[in-house]
Amino acid sequence: MGKRIRDIRWLSVWCRRFTFQVDFGEIFIPPGLDVPKPRVLPEFKRLAHGLRSSNISILDAKTFYIPNLHYDGAGPDAYFWVGNGSEPNIMGTKVPNELGSLDPLRGYQGEDIEIQLPGNLTVYDIDWLAVWCVEYRHNFGHVYIPKDLDVPPALGQTKIATTTTTSSVITQPTSKPANVNCKELLRGKLNVMWEVMDDFIVIELVGRIREDQYMAFGISGSHGHPQMIGADVVVAFYDRRQRRFRAEDYYMSSLAQCDGKLGVCPDERIGGKNDVEILSGDRSHGVTKIKYRRLLQTNEAVNDRAYPLDRQISVIAAIGPLNSRDEANAHSHTGTEVTVDDVQIDFASKNDHTCTDALDSFREEDGPEPWPSRTILGEKTITARIGPTGGKRGYTPITGHPSWGIAWYMNDLLIPEIYVERGQTYTFIVEGGDETTQPAKYHPLYITSSHEGGYGQLTEAQKRRETVYAGVEYDADGYAYPTAAGRYCEWKHKTIDRSAEIATFDEYKKTLQLSCDDPNGQPAYLNWTVVDETPDLVYYQCFTHRNLGWKIHVVNAGETSKISGSHGLYGSVSSTVLYTLLLLALVPGLFALLPLPPRGF
Repeated sequence: MGKRIRDIRWLSVWCRRFTFQVDFGEIFIPPGLDVPKPRVLPEFKRLAHGLRSSNISILDAKTFYIPNLHYDGAGPDAYFWVGNGSEPNIMGTKVPNELGSLDPLRGYQGEDIEIQLPGNLTVYDIDWLAVWCVEYRHNFGHVYIPKDLDVPPALGQTKIATTTTTSSVITQPTSKPANVNCKELLRGKLNVMWEVMDDFIVIELVGRIREDQYMAFGISGSHGHPQMIGADVVVAFYDRRQRRFRAEDYYMSSLAQCDGKLGVCPDERIGGKNDVEILSGDRSHGVTKIKYRRLLQTNEAVNDRAYPLDRQISVIAAIGPLNSRDEANAHSHTGTEVTVDDVQIDFASKNDHTCTDALDSFREEDGPEPWPSRTILGEKTITARIGPTGGKRGYTPITGHPSWGIAWYMNDLLIPEIYVERGQTYTFIVEGGDETTQPAKYHPLYITSSHEGGYGQLTEAQKRRETVYAGVEYDADGYAYPTAAGRYCEWKHKTIDRSAEIATFDEYKKTLQLSCDDPNGQPAYLNWTVVDETPDLVYYQCFTHRNLGWKIHVVNAGETSKISGSHGLYGSVSSTVLYTLLLLALVPGLFALLPLPPRGF
């Protein structure tokens, strides 16, 4: 009735039926009780991608309130991330966004949001909350969690777990079993890995699914061909409402939707129990991984089938939509989302690895048209700054390599291809950051044979396989250090990344603004004289991080001027056209070798 703890003096178990009424026991609430209350923290530390906020609040043991959140959305694999240690690190846990989704974070423009920690995790278990790029292991900003918290428990957190109310802990897999078994179930969409451990079968499903879809795997209803009726399967998915991964034991008595008695039903709805124990779950790049285990032989003779270890057995698999009850709905029968051929597995096998598709490295092929690559010709002085990658139109589709959200802007163009001549000297004015204590803003430029860069991350053996042409020197002990690290200047989004909706880079650049951290800071200068032995193709890259730069084409003396002088090629031209024109310039007699077309053609 709206009362609070401070409004009452006691709580008792009281019998009202006796004439004199009886108090069976009580507890008194002391006056001036200091009840738990929300705690206000500082704002996110501002490190990269325009991340900032107002003061963050811990509302209860599982809930953060983040007001006025700004983030450009350009990180390729960024999530809310929590963990332990003196600063954010790779041993963290993803936190679903305000919608309960584990998809990479979108851009935010001053929005107020609430996020909740997954599983049994509470604020008492963590040291920090961050926005973190998993693929590139980079911290965009964080806030520390104090140790003297006294916040309210989360709703439902005080419930006592009994034999009928079990809870699942979501963890992230840290290692793989020594004997890896893997079979492709649906090409490019679903793989299964398994391992027998004592009396249990441990299964991991790896599927390219949406968050409103499930992946199902289990024993076919008939040996020798895929049959749904009589099949014993597990349906695995991410529950956005409960913000946890789930794996549910199903039995299929018919092809109809479950009515509580018959159909495609969770065992728990038809009088059985869920014999599946979830072990871990993760979602990244549209790939969902869910690991679970169950007994090889359960005590449910009707709903569950045993996993034999003395022979092969037919299995089935499917991907389909979840209904409003978060139960499996009918899937399509096209053959791309359900097994149509007989697939058999010997679950006692070891190192049975026939998977061919690495779903983790798969990238969606459909998307907006990439921007054409830009070119710099005939320029002896080139500025080097940092800027966003341009999403699905920029760095990755241009280079074919993954990006971590920022890239080099040479003469304020996104990763143009640069043409230089042997024997000439070129000056790069570098403004990629010189603060070594802030990795997100420390990007020394160097010229290399590597299409990835990141020389400072390499082992000594890896360094020996790379040739550096400029931007790196060595100290007395033989350790490499970069020489071109100037003040930090970055082309930043005025709001959020709008690359997906903008057809040209010129229009996209209008959504950016140049920001330099220290107006009085100085750039670094990298002077590079291109020697005759320099190969035809080298790269400009970042010394400390991989995949920020792109190509430098090296040509002989005078060849660049012929092309630029004859054709006026400056700033922007496609690589295909440029190569064609270069060929024509180098081989002036080419047309004389070509036969004339017949008259009238």
